[in-house]
Amino acid sequence: MVPDQDTGHHELMSRMDDFGNPQEQEDYLRGVAKVAAEAQPGQADQGMPVGARVRSLREQGKLSLADVAQRTGLTEQALTEIESDAASPPLGTLIKLGKALGMKLGTLIASGEDRPYTVVRVAERQKFSRYASEKGTAYGYSYESLAPGKKNRSMEPFLVTLQKRSAEVQPSSHDGEEFIFVLDGQMEAIVGEAHEILSAGDSIYYDSTVPHLLEPHGDSPVRILAVIYAAGR
Repeated sequence: MVPDQDTGHHELMSRMDDFGNPQEQEDYLRGVAKVAAEAQPGQADQGMPVGARVRSLREQGKLSLADVAQRTGLTEQALTEIESDAASPPLGTLIKLGKALGMKLGTLIASGEDRPYTVVRVAERQKFSRYASEKGTAYGYSYESLAPGKKNRSMEPFLVTLQKRSAEVQPSSHDGEEFIFVLDGQMEAIVGEAHEILSAGDSIYYDSTVPHLLEPHGDSPVRILAVIYAAGR
């Protein structure tokens, strides 16, 4: 399954609707053109949706779906859904994909700049993963990167909103460590055989190599701060 050309057009028009006047729209289009013109070989176009960037990086590395499936443990069908943006991959899956493609997680989200720090204003935060389409897989969460502009970063901080899932999801594991701080609501954290209920103000730190799963405790959404360190990237 390959994303059609209309997908990118609709994504662009959706972004355009977010701007209030023609000048802001013109500035946005100029920025998109600049990113496309400055893209270097071996890098994905950071204007693409996450799935399209995964596909671009895989093709640049001359890897087949079977190659990536073998490296990640994902099925070729799951990879096809991710690449066509029919499914929004969980953060743990993005970490596995980044490792399989020889890239840091940040490369799949934003390329970053060669500077010692980055500032993300509250009005500038962008959601880098959306809920899957109605015909796709409902993973039950959305997230915003808090440091997309920092190049060669070792940690990935996110604001994550967890929703009640429409389908059962099994715990998964990947390299690294995770720190989770609950901002609003109640969350259940499954880490190995342990089940912990966390409320606003509570936190948990665990090795990501242990199978884990985060989900709301009850029907209400939960907002968390998640900081991920992927070792050996």
